[in-house]
Amino acid sequence: MTLDRTEQQDDGLEPRVGPVPDGEPEVRPYHHPAAGWGAAKSVTRFMLREGALPVDGPRAIMKMNHERTGFDCPGCAWPDDTKGLHLDICENGIKHVTWEMTRKRVGREFFAAHTVTELAGWTDHALENEGRLTEPVVYDPDTDHYVPIAWKDAFELAGRALRELDSPNQASFYTSGRLGNEATFLYQLLARELGTNNLPDCSNMCHEASGRAMTASLGTGKGTVDLADWETADALFVLGVNAASNAPRMLTALAEAYSRGARIVHVNPLVEAAATRTIIPHDFTDMATLRATPTSTLNLQPRIGGDMALLRGMAKAVLEQAASDPKALDREFVERHTAGFEEYRAVVEATSWEEIEHQSGLTREDVLEAARVYREADRSIISWCLGVTQHEHGVDTVREIVNLLLLRGNLGREGAGPSPVRGHSNVQGNRTCGIDHRPADAFLDRLAEVCGIDPPRAHGLDTVRTIEAMGRGDVKVFVGMGGNFALAAPDTPVTYEALRNCELTVQVSTKLNRSHVVHGRRALILPCLGRTEKDHQRRGEQATSVEDSMSMVHLSRGMKKPASPHLLSEPAIVAGIARAALPESGTPWAWYVEDYDRIRDTMARVLDGFEDFNRRVRLPLGFRIKQPARELVFLTPSGKAEFSAAPLPDVVPEPGTLALGTMRSHDQWNTTIYSDDDRYRGVRNLRTLVFMNRADMRERGIAELSPVDITATARDGSRRSVHGYLAVPYDIPRGCAAGYMPELNVLCALGDYSTQSDQPIMKHLKVVIEPTG
Repeated sequence: MTLDRTEQQDDGLEPRVGPVPDGEPEVRPYHHPAAGWGAAKSVTRFMLREGALPVDGPRAIMKMNHERTGFDCPGCAWPDDTKGLHLDICENGIKHVTWEMTRKRVGREFFAAHTVTELAGWTDHALENEGRLTEPVVYDPDTDHYVPIAWKDAFELAGRALRELDSPNQASFYTSGRLGNEATFLYQLLARELGTNNLPDCSNMCHEASGRAMTASLGTGKGTVDLADWETADALFVLGVNAASNAPRMLTALAEAYSRGARIVHVNPLVEAAATRTIIPHDFTDMATLRATPTSTLNLQPRIGGDMALLRGMAKAVLEQAASDPKALDREFVERHTAGFEEYRAVVEATSWEEIEHQSGLTREDVLEAARVYREADRSIISWCLGVTQHEHGVDTVREIVNLLLLRGNLGREGAGPSPVRGHSNVQGNRTCGIDHRPADAFLDRLAEVCGIDPPRAHGLDTVRTIEAMGRGDVKVFVGMGGNFALAAPDTPVTYEALRNCELTVQVSTKLNRSHVVHGRRALILPCLGRTEKDHQRRGEQATSVEDSMSMVHLSRGMKKPASPHLLSEPAIVAGIARAALPESGTPWAWYVEDYDRIRDTMARVLDGFEDFNRRVRLPLGFRIKQPARELVFLTPSGKAEFSAAPLPDVVPEPGTLALGTMRSHDQWNTTIYSDDDRYRGVRNLRTLVFMNRADMRERGIAELSPVDITATARDGSRRSVHGYLAVPYDIPRGCAAGYMPELNVLCALGDYSTQSDQPIMKHLKVVIEPTG
């Protein structure tokens, strides 16, 4: 086993992620509540390390997630508190903000001192830990250094590369979830005025299945519930979500739900800390008395991919109960508001309990208990995240969630409905505001009418197909608006080579990362303002808007002086590239940037639900985008909610193989890794690991913390391996294993994506794990 990731890997397969451990790997069971003093201590240590105490850190905490005068957390998309909470914050949010507010800087002196070849050998933690980028730089192939470039010249370089393409479809415009709504709208306008719908985004890798499934079932790609519904539901079902790390502010909702007597069912192959108990840090009484509140009433551990079988079993139980208890099924709702019920009932009845148990990995008693909780609740919410979507059958599973909700009329009323948990802070807003490689004709018609352009109608490239096209040389210019595409994408070596095959890569970023050292033949790094920073334009200080995972749109205002006077806002960078790429454009790019209200006025005329945008976004808490399905208006072909009658997939691993899912550690946000620790899973000084069932380890002759090789077999028969990972025994179902992304993204072949959603199946890789020989 090699723990020192500063060494160059001969095969290039294992991305170098995380700081070099300063101690031996250690694994101890975690038995404490989620959040609480553990989170408070972790935050304090982190802020001290980043130099954010005693002024900047506390000041930012008091401003984060405060409507009107504060900034939106650049982390997760959980909604802001509706009751005026003064500390609507979490451990990971504070770390994310502190990481952005670091006093460390990466300027021309840094780039002069280090070649790109040298930087490529650094760990990803070391790259980001150098601090904030301060000025635009361009790659000089003669010296292998990034060198300073004026903004005007940087825009001209990017614009000229776009102008000189043989086809606009030779460019691709990627977006991460950190981009605000105004910059998002300008970004898609740039791409479409140029003539392409090549607009891949991080949704292509996380919640694409959710959008496609709910659109087919309900006519909307979003959940129908809001935070008030979470506060009134009788039962909450949380599937495939590690809330304590991925959406920590959900812990407040779970604790409050338990306290008022709601039933809470967690469904996850691993029992995560959020599914046990918590101490909410802003509850000073509980912190002082160490009083923890349970966050679940039932925990179920299906096999990886077994969620759909569990849901089908719950539906079967409801329908069987309905034979003797008419109240088990809401027949009036089904008859008035749904289509396809009889076909669905036939499929459910034809699915045996033996098959449900076999595919779910749960006992019939487990499934019936979950069904009893659902049946006895008047109002139920089902929530889910990537543990449900990053599978071949992700769309069918989300549709099965909707099927189950429809059976008891859990839609269109308070405290009930589907509630996907989005990851990055504005990933849902990106899609709402036009980042979509498969745009609807109605949206393009309005864009053409309002903006005076002729947008392309052919579908563009998503993330996987962008990588394929770059590899073939069909995409020559790649623009990355935030994020760390090189590490976030699957099949790491293939993604690296695809990026290197581009004529030009442009990365708009706040910090140095892997995507800057894996670049095209020409490369630009364009540094932008962070969300915590003040955005001054010609007509004064500006605010941007974001949309949370429950469709609330609100303003975000930075409170801190920018890290460098040479930083530009994301709308200004988009407009600068657009003016250079489209010199004859009639779009008033510079005029838009002077005052973001002007962008919002245009958005109000183009986007459904954004009418009177500038006034409504300034209301307390902003406004909620209308959800027709919540009002029982279904924009489906039948005009009703559509049942899906998909068969159960076979998710049981073949003999000798395991199903492996990738996931984050706790001290991590997407591809940003703060340390090699994973507090809630009891891990210190280790990321190159794999969690396994003890019986699976014994069967393979694998000792605790011994090195193993992990080999994944792709659909096309090709294999990808990592070596020397440590095997950690864990409470996970037999036949299942788990490890960290982005290290294990290398195991997911580019061609291993869902045929239903086109998402890489990073939560369901077929692997063989053997002792390192």
